[in-house]
Amino acid sequence: MPLNTEQKHAQVAEIREAFEKSVSTVFVDFRGVDVETITALRVAFRKAGIEYRVIKNNLIRKALVGTPLEGNAKLDKSLAGMTGVAWSYEDPSAAAKVLRDFRKDKKDVLAKKDEPEKLVAKAALLDVTVLDGSEVETTLASMPGKNELRAMLLATLLAPAQNLVAQLSAPGQNLAYALDAYRRKQEGG
Repeated sequence: MPLNTEQKHAQVAEIREAFEKSVSTVFVDFRGVDVETITALRVAFRKAGIEYRVIKNNLIRKALVGTPLEGNAKLDKSLAGMTGVAWSYEDPSAAAKVLRDFRKDKKDVLAKKDEPEKLVAKAALLDVTVLDGSEVETTLASMPGKNELRAMLLATLLAPAQNLVAQLSAPGQNLAYALDAYRRKQEGG
């Protein structure tokens, strides 16, 4: 059943809000992929906290009217054919990583001889920067995630304290080694 004008405006407003809230967006070409595989991808996205929807390209363009991305040639070029949109609200690299890992796991289903690649990223938005499909897997998916960044920050913050403890305990440890060596020398001969 076709949507009336009011419903279309509400849908465009909803899509615009999703773009505004997201820290990154990945546009996915799902042409030629069976329903079972797409359902599994949706589940993987949902587990990672990523919203995934199939949206008409014209609605995406209308939602981006009045934003810095309106009329972006790189983005407009990628908005052709069937488009799935994955919005990540917390971790910028999450959607790209889920897509990359899913493609690796389902390689036997997705890669068939004499057929174009299936389930590929068309483009991605990182704030107002448009990345093309190849950059999604090479750049965005290889970025450290939120938890990895936290671990790196924690290690950086703890390093000076660990070094201080090691420096303070070194003289006592060296004395213990020297006494133990002297004891062994006395016992040995």
